[in-house]
Amino acid sequence: MNTKVLLSQTDNIKTKTTNMLLNEYMEKKCEVNFDSRYCKSFNFYKNQEFDSCYVYSNSILNSLKSTKDKDVFNYILGVSALNKGLYKKALVFVKSISKDNPLFKDLKPLKLAEINLVTKSYKRSIEHYKQWEKNNSSTDIDLKIVAYHNFGLNYLHIKDYDNAKIFFSKKEEILNRKDTAEVISSKMELANAYYEQYLDNEAIPLFEEAYNLAKKFSNIKLKQNSAQNMAVIERNRKNYKESVIYYQEFIKWKDSLWNRDRIIELADRDKKLTVAQKDKEIAVQDEKLKRKEVVQRGLLFGASGLLLFIGALGFFYSKLRKQNTLITQQKEDLAIANKTKNYLFSVVSHDLRSPMNTIKYQHEQLKKHIETNNLEGIKEANNTAITVTESTSHLLNNVLHWSLEQSNQMVFAQKAYPLKPIVEHVLYDYENLIEANAIEISTNYIQNSIVNADRESIKIVLRNILDNAVKYMNGEGKITVEIGVDNENYSYVSIQDTGIGIPKDRLEKINALKGVSIDKIDRSEGVGLGLILCQTLVKKNKGILSFDSEVGKGTKVTIQLPIADE
Repeated sequence: MNTKVLLSQTDNIKTKTTNMLLNEYMEKKCEVNFDSRYCKSFNFYKNQEFDSCYVYSNSILNSLKSTKDKDVFNYILGVSALNKGLYKKALVFVKSISKDNPLFKDLKPLKLAEINLVTKSYKRSIEHYKQWEKNNSSTDIDLKIVAYHNFGLNYLHIKDYDNAKIFFSKKEEILNRKDTAEVISSKMELANAYYEQYLDNEAIPLFEEAYNLAKKFSNIKLKQNSAQNMAVIERNRKNYKESVIYYQEFIKWKDSLWNRDRIIELADRDKKLTVAQKDKEIAVQDEKLKRKEVVQRGLLFGASGLLLFIGALGFFYSKLRKQNTLITQQKEDLAIANKTKNYLFSVVSHDLRSPMNTIKYQHEQLKKHIETNNLEGIKEANNTAITVTESTSHLLNNVLHWSLEQSNQMVFAQKAYPLKPIVEHVLYDYENLIEANAIEISTNYIQNSIVNADRESIKIVLRNILDNAVKYMNGEGKITVEIGVDNENYSYVSIQDTGIGIPKDRLEKINALKGVSIDKIDRSEGVGLGLILCQTLVKKNKGILSFDSEVGKGTKVTIQLPIADE
């Protein structure tokens, strides 16, 4: 009997937020001096900056008088809430749209259907899609692709496979064959619908087509999903050897070790820069020798050319002095760059050796368990490999971010952002990890504010601090996240845990990290790359990072960020 194929791609709910009629309506409003706040909110919506869009749109909704304008902002708020995971609020906003507004004839039932699909109310979602299909007059191909995909996904979840195949087939009929990602996705959807009914003869060729297309395509997620599907199929057919080969390919895409290639690429670039700088030094020294020879020949001209010689000597001496100063500075920069490179290689070689050996061992164990059909052993080996891979991925991400920051390649744009949505977004990503470690997390939002910061770099800092809080929790414990305002210049976010704490001598070293650079850090003293990266990024945001800890009672980390000017 078949076991269901684990199709991650099929579970990917599609959405489409933009609409030509809605865009034209708002752009005309803005052309005739429509309130700039409205236009700003709409620009956030078009650029999919849903945190800012939600805040601005909420603040002006009640001031609107026109029903048409209220409908527009109810839709914008519904889309923003949906993307922020606020499903109940999204449903309230979208339901508030007028029934007779032609702008939302297609968009309202589609958005209600998407919200119900996300919340697993599949039958309600199907009713809304039927309403859309009945009244649909849109020529928007992308909108139809989204609708047919989600229509089929609903039927797949309620095991109505015939209807699922109908709508997945409709989607495939209108697909642009040049859109390889959609073609692969569509083939896997149809294949899964057949496979659920044990129609292997129809399903397996489609899975194989999707796998072969994905191998030639650049989308790593599709490569991973198609390899996973083939591994499950071969396992169900009891072709365990082939299944292991496919599963190993799946793990190769899963473990994110491609980041290592990025690091090596950066290291090679640093090496080339070092060689180029050395060549420049040699060229300068050669030039210096040539000029000395010129000076020596000038001495032979005798007393008649003495004044001219002295003047030329003074000119050359001044120029050589400037060049020597430049060479000295370049030499110091090269020394720091080389030490940074050596440190990064040290981190990679030291910290990757153990997890790589662990992953290799778990793969060997997995192979043995598959041969003996030990399902419990397979699950345990797989979970261990995934845990080690996630930890290794976090290390590689820190090395990559540090390398990008040091080489001035990290995108850094300070803007005005509400602090609370940034923190909530990071906490949402950590829900599963915190649950798995039996850790309680609580929030205390004393006062939200808008800070002037680069959002992505602050998220990197928060993730590192939360990772350390979980890592050093020592069993069950509690993490408390608090947001407030210190004074008129700074807001703060603090993360306090009940872990093992930090010894006093090490705490002093961590709090002393000012003007951080690799050449000032001794890794043997317990100050890792993660803390160096945090201190660097907070300082770049013109903020302050501080640690307070007591051994056996836990640690409190506070990030202070400048409040944005209104």
